[in-house]
Amino acid sequence: MIERLMPPGVCAVDTFEDVAEPGDLYPAETALIAHAVDTRRREFTTARWCARRALTGLGEPAAPILPGRHGAPGWPAGVLGSITHCAGFRAAAAARTPAVAALGIDAEPNAPVPEGVLESIALPGELRHVRELLRVAPEVRWDRLLFSAKEAVYKTWYPWTGQRLDFEDAALSFERNDGSFTAHVRAPSPSSAHPPVRRLDGRWLAERGLLLSAITVTTAAAPRER
Repeated sequence: MIERLMPPGVCAVDTFEDVAEPGDLYPAETALIAHAVDTRRREFTTARWCARRALTGLGEPAAPILPGRHGAPGWPAGVLGSITHCAGFRAAAAARTPAVAALGIDAEPNAPVPEGVLESIALPGELRHVRELLRVAPEVRWDRLLFSAKEAVYKTWYPWTGQRLDFEDAALSFERNDGSFTAHVRAPSPSSAHPPVRRLDGRWLAERGLLLSAITVTTAAAPRER
């Protein structure tokens, strides 16, 4: 399902059940979940299963996917990617560099966020936008979709720039009818001869009780300010 949000050149793999076994992990990955509860072990193992199949879908050999600084997954040289999991869903996407400059995916249940969370993650304009969308299209939990899309923004931005974002550092808006969203990053530009774009265009999908968000930045788009 996640592949429907990705452009050509990105290999995406997902599953609605835990299909991997602990023996599918590399020793360094196994060590990361040595003391984890069973739920965490299963989601981690299957998410890595998805990631390795995304790699092989690119023609790359399977390799361990280990977290780097601040937990972002580390990918083999020449590849970048993103991993997500929530109850009943695991997914990964990978692409070759330099054709793709950055990408991020996120999955959440199509259910309300806990009380008080929307107010803590939404800018004033986003709060009005989401409440109006909830009024006219309540079948989509736009509050949770805002959380998911912001997670996709952060998963895109940090590996690309080395700069962490807070919820207020990106202003999002959704198109209800075409499954797109736009994020305007408000954080200071990282030091670079060619700073990243300040606008990120993403896709979203509500299906099978899930909300999926994805952003892909191609290298052709990356140098331009929009």
